[in-house]
Amino acid sequence: MSVGVAVLGSTGSIGRSTLQVLARQRDRFRVVAITGHSNKELLAQQAAEWKPAFVGLVNGGDKGKGNGTSCLVEAATHPDVRIVVNGIVGAAGLEATLAALRAGKRVALANKETLVMAGELVAQAAREGGGEIVPVDSEHSAVLQCVAGRRPTELARLILTASGGPFRTWGAERVSRASVAEALKHPTWTMGKKITVDSATLVNKALEVIEAHYLFDVAYGDIEVVIHPQSVIHGFAEFVDGSVLAQVGFPTMELPILYALTYPDRVPDQGVRRFDPVAAGTLTFEALQPARFPAYVVGREAARLGGTAPARFNEANEVAVQLFLEEKIPFGRIAEVIERVLGLGAGGSGRGTSLEEVLAADAEARRQAQEAACS
Repeated sequence: MSVGVAVLGSTGSIGRSTLQVLARQRDRFRVVAITGHSNKELLAQQAAEWKPAFVGLVNGGDKGKGNGTSCLVEAATHPDVRIVVNGIVGAAGLEATLAALRAGKRVALANKETLVMAGELVAQAAREGGGEIVPVDSEHSAVLQCVAGRRPTELARLILTASGGPFRTWGAERVSRASVAEALKHPTWTMGKKITVDSATLVNKALEVIEAHYLFDVAYGDIEVVIHPQSVIHGFAEFVDGSVLAQVGFPTMELPILYALTYPDRVPDQGVRRFDPVAAGTLTFEALQPARFPAYVVGREAARLGGTAPARFNEANEVAVQLFLEEKIPFGRIAEVIERVLGLGAGGSGRGTSLEEVLAADAEARRQAQEAACS
C-alpha cells in the first residue's frame, strides 16, 4: 500500500523537487494533497498530473474550500495523508506543522521558521499527537544521517557548513551595496529568492543553528558553523569519544527530501548524481567572519535570548528581505533592520509558550521592521 503525501508549497523550489522525487517513487508514495501560494497555472498542471484528492491555493483563488491560508491545515491533516512535506517559505508554515503533528503525521520539514519561531510548541505538539519531524534541510539531514541509531548521550558537538554565499570574499562596504541580482547569484545552490538572500546574509545559518538545537537537543554552545565553499560536506557530528562523522554529496535537495520520506530506511533511487571524490576535487574550510555577516551574529543573539526573540528575529528578517527584493532598502540595511527590531524587544521578550504569544510577537516584529526600514 503506497503512503499518502501532502506537499505544502508544491509550486515552490522544495515542492517541485519533492514532486520530482515522488515521480521516481510512485510505487511507494502517492500525492494526496498539494497547495500553492499564488501560481495557479503551475498548480493546475500539477493537479492534472497527480490527481490529488485535495488542491489548495493560498493567494489568488476564490474564497471558499481549498483557498486561503486554511487550506494549508486542511492539506496537512487530510485523513489519507501520512507524510506532510512542508516546503512553505516563512512564518505561514507554522500552523500547518503544528496541526499535522497533533494529527500524528510525519512532517518532512523544509520550513526553517517553524522550529525557529516555536520550537517548544512544536515539540509539545509532537508529543501530544504522536507526530514526528524529519528534517529536509541538507545540513540537518546530514546530521540525522550521522546520528541515526546513536544514543543521544553519545553526541558531543555539531558542525554545520555554509557555502558563504556570493559575498564570501567581498569587503563589508562592497557587500552593503550589493544589488538584488548579485545577491541572487548563489555559487552552489539553486533555491527560491528568499532563502537565496538568507544565504547571502547567512541568516539561514542562524536559523539552522536554532533548528539544530531543537531537532537534536544540543546546546547552542555546541553547535558551530564553518564556511565550506564547495557545499560537498553538509554537516559533521562529533561524538563524546572524539570520533567525527560527516555526510557527503554533491549539492541537491532531492537526496534529503527522499531520506525524509523514507527515514529510517533507504530505498534505491536513480535520480541523484552519484558521488565521485575525484570530481569533487579539493575541499576547503574557512572560519566564519562575523564582521562580514552581521545578521548571523544577531541571529545567534536571538537564540541566546530565547523566548519569542527567535520569532522576532525571523519576522524582522522576512520583512527586510522582502523590502530588499523590492529594492526599497539596500542589502546593507537588512542586518540593521533586524538588529533594531531585536533590540526593541530584548528587554521584555515573551516566553513563547503559546501560539497566540508567538503570533503576537511575530506581528509586532513585522510592524517594527516596517518602521525601522522607513526611518
